[in-house]
Amino acid sequence: MLGGAFNPPHVGHLVLAHEAADQLDLDRVVLMPTGEAPHKAIDPEPGAEVRLEMARRAAAGDELLEVSDLELREPGPSYTFRTLERLSDQWPGEQIHFLMGADVAAHLESWKRPERVVELARLGIAGRPGTTLDEAKSALERLDATGRAEWIRMPEIGVSSTEVRQRIAEGRSVKYLIPDRVIELIESSDLYREAVRA
Repeated sequence: MLGGAFNPPHVGHLVLAHEAADQLDLDRVVLMPTGEAPHKAIDPEPGAEVRLEMARRAAAGDELLEVSDLELREPGPSYTFRTLERLSDQWPGEQIHFLMGADVAAHLESWKRPERVVELARLGIAGRPGTTLDEAKSALERLDATGRAEWIRMPEIGVSSTEVRQRIAEGRSVKYLIPDRVIELIESSDLYREAVRA
């Protein structure tokens, strides 16, 4: 499972999905847009349905990828441990991997019930430019979860959703940074034209 806002989905998300599938021997990767993020607001926020449609367009034609609206259907804040509990009920006996960047893993302790997250899923952690794996490793050690993590080797792709939104607001090209189908939706819906606020 690769969870996140996907606001918008970019090439780094897709490369992570394929690298994780290859290195961790995964049968499928489920893209799951966040419902209501409890930890940070994303601005500009196009709305849950638009983010879901962008994820669907990014996954279209890729046999590895599926898209789930599980978090979007649940009221209130989206907590990963609850999502993983629902997935465990939905897929009994299957090993779930939760994919994330090392920058996210470094802050895992601040999540609600992080010990439950690592109990329910193995973590697939990928390095990102500008982040050190040491911080993520230290966080996992403090959670006594080093045995539940696997490290994904990623090619250097220095792109983020924040950067993509900023480029769109500035009228710059995002060709090859996000899938063409997602670009078409952004243009037809006139998304991200206002300046990005961090």
